[in-house]
Amino acid sequence: MMAPAKPAVPCRPIRLVCFLAALTLVALPLPSISAQGIAVSGRRAQPRKPLPEGMRLPQMAYRDIAREAGLIGVNVSGAEQGKVYIVETTGTGVAILDYDNDGLMDLFFVNGDRLGDEAGKSRHHLYRNLGELKFKDVTADAGIGHTGWGQGVCAGDVDNDTHTDLLVTHWGSHVLLRNQGDGTFRDEAKSRGLLSPGKRWSTGCAFLDYDRDGDLDLFVANYVRFDPAKTPKPGESEECRWKGVPVLCGPRGLPPETMSLYRNDGKGVFEDVSDAAGVTVPREYYGFTPLTADFDDDGWTDIYVACDSTAGLLYHNQKDGTFEEVGVISGTAYNVDGMEQAGMGVTAGDYDRDGKLDIFKTNFSSDTHTLYRNEGEMFFTDETIRAGLAVNTQYLGWGTAFLDVDQDGWKDIFVANGHVYPGIENTSPSETFVQRRLLYWNRRDGSFHDASGEAGPAISAKHSSRGAAVGDLDNDGSLEIVVVNMHDAPSLLTNGGERGGALLVQALTAEGRDAIGARIRVTTGDQAQIDEVRSGGYHISQSDFRVHFGLGSAGAADVEIRWPDGRTSRFEDVDAGHWIVVQQGKGMVKKTPFSSHED
Repeated sequence: MMAPAKPAVPCRPIRLVCFLAALTLVALPLPSISAQGIAVSGRRAQPRKPLPEGMRLPQMAYRDIAREAGLIGVNVSGAEQGKVYIVETTGTGVAILDYDNDGLMDLFFVNGDRLGDEAGKSRHHLYRNLGELKFKDVTADAGIGHTGWGQGVCAGDVDNDTHTDLLVTHWGSHVLLRNQGDGTFRDEAKSRGLLSPGKRWSTGCAFLDYDRDGDLDLFVANYVRFDPAKTPKPGESEECRWKGVPVLCGPRGLPPETMSLYRNDGKGVFEDVSDAAGVTVPREYYGFTPLTADFDDDGWTDIYVACDSTAGLLYHNQKDGTFEEVGVISGTAYNVDGMEQAGMGVTAGDYDRDGKLDIFKTNFSSDTHTLYRNEGEMFFTDETIRAGLAVNTQYLGWGTAFLDVDQDGWKDIFVANGHVYPGIENTSPSETFVQRRLLYWNRRDGSFHDASGEAGPAISAKHSSRGAAVGDLDNDGSLEIVVVNMHDAPSLLTNGGERGGALLVQALTAEGRDAIGARIRVTTGDQAQIDEVRSGGYHISQSDFRVHFGLGSAGAADVEIRWPDGRTSRFEDVDAGHWIVVQQGKGMVKKTPFSSHED
């Protein structure tokens, strides 16, 4: 047994709710710890509630078209069987970006590596979008070779030259693939201050303008201080056994890490300001996926970090170049039972349309995923059970996304799953290495319906998946889902089911780069939706910078953009069925009807 971690920061006396939250944690039952050291709830799955009378589940028909689209590169993540170290299990991310500025979203898949004699042979995969959901592998043409044991990826234009760059995290050192503007990339991590001293294991990352000075800074989550020579082999310690079976060790029992923040000097050169900005928490966390969002709607970007087997972290932007870590007092460090969880992926969305961004986090099996409802003023409540999201406990979740699958104006939830132990079904029949995906449909009453079994063959298909990202890859107004599958080719999910109208909003800064941190509000009648332009998230992955809004039957919408510097732009009666590009200071510079391409 292990008690919940102590609060990372003391409660502020003026916040009575903080005191009550801390008092509640003391009174809650202690969590149990599984054999491999992961906190598990022991909570039984809740029954799925039937839809109310008069409510109809829309037709959903997801199918996987990756192979016919040309996405055939196989993921490399250590040994396929007999994995020895935890670095072989965490998988890799995927990025959706328009690297050549041709108006079509391209794909970048991170690859890991192998140990021993097979090391150094893997490579990432960059696919250029040819249109109509066809892709060409241009990795070699783009000058991208083997970079080491890759993990996550995030996108951003670090030097404001209008060409999107990529930061790839590693067990090793960061690689900054700077976009040369001619279809090629060059690693400039060293010259731009991002070369890690020594071999460090970093996982997720996100670009953000935390100080609102007009250039992109960088946040990186770090996982484990990992050295194979000092790591026990499977079964060699109590923390290297699971349900009596020898398994690879970690993360519990291995040295934890802290987080990193790099400030951009305005010329695309970075300085590590982790200590000065208050980001360097004690080395007590296994950081996985950072999620950036303005959670208190004050115009300044905050950061949440999903951590594996340790409390979640929430950094509140103090508007003076520093952050305060408020995970415990905000209600996002633990679940409603006061327990640490094995957090993997995380996404933000306003699922109940109250104007505040909520958080959804995926966790290990024998637990539920977690929905934190934003109550305002940096306080959240765990609504997982009430929202109908505790119906599954057998899945080990990774990549996740809020997205509007039927474009009715309400955000649904997608989850990619997969176990960490190949062959686990041979010793634990209730567990499988390959697992189906999950699709939760928003019932528009504050709760969700598990539609996984009715959403098409691509949702039911079983893989051991990791990173996931969403974007409109054929510019037809609906979102595709891209998923990394361990030791397999990726999946590209398209939905041929029912859907309403939509609007795709691309916000650009005055310099012409994607306005990461901009908040977009779309209103139809008396109904409003919000979202933000975001780098990183999901599970160590990157989605389309363009923000997608389902409009249902509405023919037009009002669009308001709050720019990262706090200024606003407003456009009335924007026709549905269009991709609009808005540049700060210039207005709407492009309005393109969606393509008529059919799945």
